[in-house]
Amino acid sequence: MLAFPAAIKIYVAVQPVDMRKQFNGLWAAAQETLGEDPKHGAVFAFINKERTRLKLLYWDGTGVWVLAKRLEQGRFSWPVPSDDRAKLALAPEALALLVGGIELKHGSLKPWYER
Repeated sequence: MLAFPAAIKIYVAVQPVDMRKQFNGLWAAAQETLGEDPKHGAVFAFINKERTRLKLLYWDGTGVWVLAKRLEQGRFSWPVPSDDRAKLALAPEALALLVGGIELKHGSLKPWYER
């Protein structure tokens, strides 16, 4: 189980990305697609088109972390925003639910999930 401090920002890319991307590719996606600077200490979550692979990008102040998870069966339930946003800002607890397989119905998050 992943756990992040309550004060950390979590940005979820709602559009899938190519999972062949590594450090530099995900860094560029965070900057260009999500419009955020990864050096500000946020966690960025990316999913593939099939929703079977997940990657997290995190700058800890000394270097970049890329964490990856591949599901052996099933799919991640991934939020879809109701407008044209490229990202959702979530609470760390909401990311833990997504990674843990809990379905957040059609991106309609309870107010306390989304920041």
